Amino acid sequence: MAPPHFRLALLECSRPLPTTLGRYRHVYKTWLDASLEILNASRTEPVTFTLDGYDVVDEMVYPPDDIEYHGVIITGSPSSAYEDLEWINRLITFVKRIIAEKPNTKLFGICFGHQIVARALGGECTPNDGKWEVAVITVQLTPLGKSIFGKEELDVQQLHRDHVPTVPSGCHLLGWTAITPNHGFVMFDSKSIPPAELLDSESPNVPLTSIRIFTVQGHPEFTPMIVHAVLDARAKLLGAPVTHDARTRADGLPGKPRSDGRACDGVSVVGRTIWGILGVA
Repeated sequence: MAPPHFRLALLECSRPLPTTLGRYRHVYKTWLDASLEILNASRTEPVTFTLDGYDVVDEMVYPPDDIEYHGVIITGSPSSAYEDLEWINRLITFVKRIIAEKPNTKLFGICFGHQIVARALGGECTPNDGKWEVAVITVQLTPLGKSIFGKEELDVQQLHRDHVPTVPSGCHLLGWTAITPNHGFVMFDSKSIPPAELLDSESPNVPLTSIRIFTVQGHPEFTPMIVHAVLDARAKLLGAPVTHDARTRADGLPGKPRSDGRACDGVSVVGRTIWGILGVA
């Protein structure tokens, strides 16, 4: 039997900084490769994957119906998910169709993607009173979030001042901060919804593969280099106080060293969780 191979689609909603990185496919491929490497280290046959990128902004192209993807990932964007723009409206329509017509396809939303998924599920995205979250921030986790991520709290790179104020109907909150009450949510597969008493417990140990939709408000794919490039490019928009504060956390939280040498939990926790949802243990 051949080793497992996954085919993933990336809906690219922007181009990354610095511009030398090209397209977001490169950034997400590097991130997913790094998290998969952790899992493959304990496997006799390594898992492999293909990541197909689709420019949904300028080219407005989408995965064709004849390709069955294991998962679809929606990237971040400097745009606001509540804007009435053709490409955003098309994106929401496509996500609604994936949810309704592709029950075996997992759906992942990152930052702007989190907000788009919320809108597709009937929720809303709004400005957060001009309050930015930038660079590594500690997210407090719900009991479900602790179970899914395997941690008491989550340190993740951020770049946003819009948010999803409430969790869409049928979804479950993963975490929050003092500024952003909804830092991500999950929706379970209709055939694998855990019992209500389990979800309401203090230790809701649920199978990751039962999750159909997974979102985070943060940027687990961001590296310190990317964050510093964003701060250089958008210092005027962010303002001097936000920019200065963010630079102190772009390389990780001061006084909180990590054994893996990385700045945050983006690779070892969030990326690994995504692979777990796809069925890689």
